[in-house]
Amino acid sequence: MMAQAVPDPPSNRKRVKVYELRNQDWFDRGTGFCTAAFIFNEVSRQEEPRVIVQSEDNQDRTLLETRICKEEGFQKQQDTLIVWTEPSTQVEMALSFQEAEGCATIWKFISNIQAQLLAINGPDDALDDDLPLDSFSSTITLPNPTLGNLVEAEAQVRSYNVTTSGREAMVKFVLGGDFIKQLIPLVEIAEDMEDLVSLHRLCNIMKTFILLNNGEIMELVVRDDLLLGVVGALEYDPDFPSHKANHRHWLSKEGRYKEVVRIEDEEVRKKIHTVYRLQYLKDVVLARILDDPTFGVLNSSIFYAQVDIVTHIQQNPAFLKELFGIFGVTETNQERKKEAVLFIQQCCAIAKNLQQAARHTLYNNFLAHGLISVITFALRHNDVAVRVAATDVLVSMIDHDPQMIRQTIFRQINEKQMPLTDSLIDLLLVEADLGVKAQIADAIKVLLDPGPQGGPGDKASDQFGRLRPAADPQQLEFVKDFYDDSAKKLFKPLVDLKDREDMNFSVHQVSLFIYLIEILCFFVRQHTHHSKYFVLSEKLGQRIAQLLKSPEKYLKLTALKFFRNLIGLNDEFYNQQMTQGKLFEPILNMVIETMPRDNLLNSACLEFFDYIKKEHIKNIISHLVENYRERMQKITFVDIFQQFILRYDQTQGFAPSMDTQSFLDTEEDTPKRDDSQRGGRWGNGVKDLDAAEEEYFNTSDDEEDMNKAERAAMNGASPISKPLVDYPSDEENDNMETDMNAGIITDNAGEGPPSKEIDAEADATPPLTPPERLSEKRRREEDEEDEIGKLSNSKRRNSNTSVGSNASNILKRKKSFASHGGNSSKPNKIAISLSPAIKTGGDVNGGENGS
Repeated sequence: MMAQAVPDPPSNRKRVKVYELRNQDWFDRGTGFCTAAFIFNEVSRQEEPRVIVQSEDNQDRTLLETRICKEEGFQKQQDTLIVWTEPSTQVEMALSFQEAEGCATIWKFISNIQAQLLAINGPDDALDDDLPLDSFSSTITLPNPTLGNLVEAEAQVRSYNVTTSGREAMVKFVLGGDFIKQLIPLVEIAEDMEDLVSLHRLCNIMKTFILLNNGEIMELVVRDDLLLGVVGALEYDPDFPSHKANHRHWLSKEGRYKEVVRIEDEEVRKKIHTVYRLQYLKDVVLARILDDPTFGVLNSSIFYAQVDIVTHIQQNPAFLKELFGIFGVTETNQERKKEAVLFIQQCCAIAKNLQQAARHTLYNNFLAHGLISVITFALRHNDVAVRVAATDVLVSMIDHDPQMIRQTIFRQINEKQMPLTDSLIDLLLVEADLGVKAQIADAIKVLLDPGPQGGPGDKASDQFGRLRPAADPQQLEFVKDFYDDSAKKLFKPLVDLKDREDMNFSVHQVSLFIYLIEILCFFVRQHTHHSKYFVLSEKLGQRIAQLLKSPEKYLKLTALKFFRNLIGLNDEFYNQQMTQGKLFEPILNMVIETMPRDNLLNSACLEFFDYIKKEHIKNIISHLVENYRERMQKITFVDIFQQFILRYDQTQGFAPSMDTQSFLDTEEDTPKRDDSQRGGRWGNGVKDLDAAEEEYFNTSDDEEDMNKAERAAMNGASPISKPLVDYPSDEENDNMETDMNAGIITDNAGEGPPSKEIDAEADATPPLTPPERLSEKRRREEDEEDEIGKLSNSKRRNSNTSVGSNASNILKRKKSFASHGGNSSKPNKIAISLSPAIKTGGDVNGGENGS
């Protein structure tokens, strides 16, 4: 039995009062105008029947909006009252109409909607999932469409589309019959009668069928006998009643389907047409109303059809032979060659969505039939569309497997043919299309990527212990040949900047310089050895520095990016190039020019110098301060350049021995020894010995006695008859250590410099004992060095007031002991002598004993 038709939603608004039951009392929510209509739900992506009341005082204010459900919650009381209970809040509501006619109209719409819902779903929702579709599919029928019953048909389609089970039943009804085919003639009839309302109804019905998200319906509507009628109905969108699309005019043109090489299989040809029409539906016809489920169904249908097409092409060697034979010398039709390039581009675009194995097979088949020669031909074509197609094909293959293209280039080189990279370089230098330039630049970088490089000291594994793949020797040889010939051609525009004063360039030239600098930055990072010699021999640093004078800021930023890459490598070779070529001067000038403004160019320059400061690159800082001190002093809005000057001045130009400071040196008020007397004896921060001390430790005792006598005579003092220090024997050393542990040696740190006088008992010392063995002396020297090394570690923690104390404490350990005539029973007296050179830090005679 045919389901009861749902009437049109009431077109006139009915004046009504809205009541809400609160605490057993009816609360008036306001007066407005009531309408009942199908409203599109953004969440469920479906149209739902709703009752809406808008305030008569403010049309933007909604007093009520409730969804009509199948439950018998709505009741009509008297002639002007409709009451119900809200399912979500369980609040009782009521509408009081001003006129009985208005109440009857709204009630008729509500009751018919509920009747339709009950007819589809049954009386209980809980049973819906258990019922098979066949149990109520017989009730899902639509009247034979005519212009007279389109109202009824549209209403039933809307009502079935509300629920999931209704949509599934409608899919079965549409696929099982020819309802869509019956609607097609009505489009032409309504157009002849200029019945715009009927055309809008036909459009709504067609959109509902397509949005059922069924792949079989999608393929049905693009069938040859139905396509023009379906898109003809979709031309009259009720949301734009004053506009009409031209879908039929576009799709009816036969010239849009071109066969470069005829495909004999009729099924494959149909799939090609199906893919084109589905894409047109997705991208044009349904672009505004397309939801995610429908979008997914369309993409799936397109994908599976494309897989069948590509599979047929790559398994048909006769087709491929004829396709690539178009580019032979016998073919003179240039238009056919152009179409062949565009066909190959479409095949490669489809291959992007295929599985890797299928894509690899397709690309190998293309390469075996001469794809590289096709790309070379297309890159030189005068039509920009053909050049774009060639670069698109090349980039697609490089993204899949760059080694595949490299192997072809190696074969070209071995056969003494022009390699593909030279063709890319020629096109990059003359191409005006910026998109093609970008793709070519990326292709050059990928093709010339040498992969992992290992220097003489590099390890064969990374930091995680994984073995790195070895560099391809063919690729390394290819890179070497590239720098011998092709690189000079590539960077010739930069080399030609020599002696040029005018830095005003056209848009084409600026874009070319930008891509060349980007490529050079990549080469500097990847081609570690070859790029150094090339940049130096061609003086590319100086040429790029000239671009910093260009008025184009983005060109300046690109040139600055190159120099930032150089210092970021922390390579002494490039640092020397930049300092010797004075390449920092234009960057510093750019800081001064943009100094008052806080823009991108100024910030990039400041980051450049801030990196030098953070990395503490000494030779660059010295170069900057020595050559541009006055300019840097003018830049005060940041402290980067002032810190350069301060570091340089504090370290006296980063002398080589700046890190070997004495533990006696404190702050600025401490006099420092002349740097020329500093050696590299101790690298732990202890001041090196002066010349006198070095001579003392390097000579024997006999030589020391003679030298002291000579120095005393030169200073006007009578030579003494005994050495300044009399080293005791091993037994006396044991006694001396016992006395030291007992506290005989006193600390004079708090009393200023220790006394220089020698104990009186030392004057009565008997004749000198023979000089001790050299091994014993060296042992004591090592002990003294260990003591000084220990104390030097705490130098930085001492304050200025304790400098004298530290010096006296340390130097007490460099003592000389006088023995008493070999009398072992008598306690030994300790004679202490301090070197004035060490005590004062000046250059005085170290042999004086103060007597």
